[in-house]
Amino acid sequence: MSSFTGRLRAAAPPSAVAAGLIAVTVGVTSSAALVFTAAKAAGAGPREIGSWMFALGVGLAVTCVGLSLRYRTPVVTAWSTPGAALLATALTGVTMGQAVGAFVFSALLVLVTGVTGWFARVMDRIPVSLTAALLAGVLLRFGTGLFSTMHGNFAVAFPMFVCYLLARRFAARYAVLVALAAGVLATVVTGGWRLDGLRVSLASPAFVAPDFDWKVLVSVGVPLFVVTMASQNLPGVAVLRNSGYDVPVSPLMTWTGAVNVLLAPLGAFGLNLAAITAAICTGEEAHPDRDRRYVAAVWAGIFYLCVGVFGATVASLLTAMPQALVLATAGVGLLATIENALGTALSDRSSREAAVVTFLATASGVTLLGIGSAFWGLLAGALTGVVANAGRGRGRALAAAAPAPARERSAEEPSDESPWAGAGSVVAPPAVRESAAAASADTASVVAPAADAPSAVAPAVERPSP
Repeated sequence: MSSFTGRLRAAAPPSAVAAGLIAVTVGVTSSAALVFTAAKAAGAGPREIGSWMFALGVGLAVTCVGLSLRYRTPVVTAWSTPGAALLATALTGVTMGQAVGAFVFSALLVLVTGVTGWFARVMDRIPVSLTAALLAGVLLRFGTGLFSTMHGNFAVAFPMFVCYLLARRFAARYAVLVALAAGVLATVVTGGWRLDGLRVSLASPAFVAPDFDWKVLVSVGVPLFVVTMASQNLPGVAVLRNSGYDVPVSPLMTWTGAVNVLLAPLGAFGLNLAAITAAICTGEEAHPDRDRRYVAAVWAGIFYLCVGVFGATVASLLTAMPQALVLATAGVGLLATIENALGTALSDRSSREAAVVTFLATASGVTLLGIGSAFWGLLAGALTGVVANAGRGRGRALAAAAPAPARERSAEEPSDESPWAGAGSVVAPPAVRESAAAASADTASVVAPAADAPSAVAPAVERPSP
């Protein structure tokens, strides 16, 4: 019995199960409405919408569980939320077959990036401080959402925050789970979670043959690929790198792209690495042992499978969840991750300015050419780093080539010629300087240096009195 209990605890630690549940809850509630809107834009009915949720849920379950077990790393995948927002407008007037053709084309491009390895080479050239700043910028709105929610939903958000702080003090491993329970209880008491229109039903897959129309491939497929790579996979890799997981990037792209190609005819428009929900499963709250946090990602895959099997039922259940509960849960779940990301981003003094620019530009939420702020923030930070380092390099070269000019120093300025000069040193008082000068003169008179040898005692430098 004890061995069974031990295996059960190893396979289902409460903190890991809670992290997986929170990751799926945040992922689905934050963007399920966008998926419904995108499907309806392509003319999908209730059966097709259920099939979309089935394909996405199964695809995320396969990739989360398979990749996490393969690499013993918390690899959390998600559907492309920016991609769903793009499709909500781009699919207007497009048939379901043409939309599926665009999904297949975009997934094939992701597959090619994994096979060729070019995306991994690009990520290897990005400094860790910039990826950490990118992650902090992506997560900032969720951290601030915990407190902005208190403005209109104080009875839900504040008890969650207080319970989180108390649990961090006495049971840190279960802090997020305690906060979630407090939030659900507060929501039920206040009557904010209504389930009047909930209907339980299983999803039924609906196969749609792809129609490869070149105009739709260019206008929908290519932008979907670009948005997925820049706004999802890029910060997704940053989450793993910032958490200390050096998992190979190319196989992740290859497998997510391949699974997406297979499930695209059922409605899987975009499978990619998760960023925000992945950060929930890679933090200390998921598991105190960093090598065991992949269990949280496995449980996230199991919960995504439930979403897929029950399709629109689970989606409608989570969509009915009050937004205050969603934001507060995400906020407390990401506090530690934001703290670690900011610490890493600002730890290297030479790249601190570039990291700050990356953080601010990413947190701004700016969108240009349909590409989200994660890409533009990283680009702005990289440009800042290149310009700053180029100027610093020229300054060092000129300083090394030119002789140091002689100039009069003030009494407060430390000197290399002074025995008290150095990092954090101060200029000695006049009495001490006069004593030292006298001692140097006595030493020079006793031991006279050879005429052709350099003087062993530095000449006294006359300084003005303070």
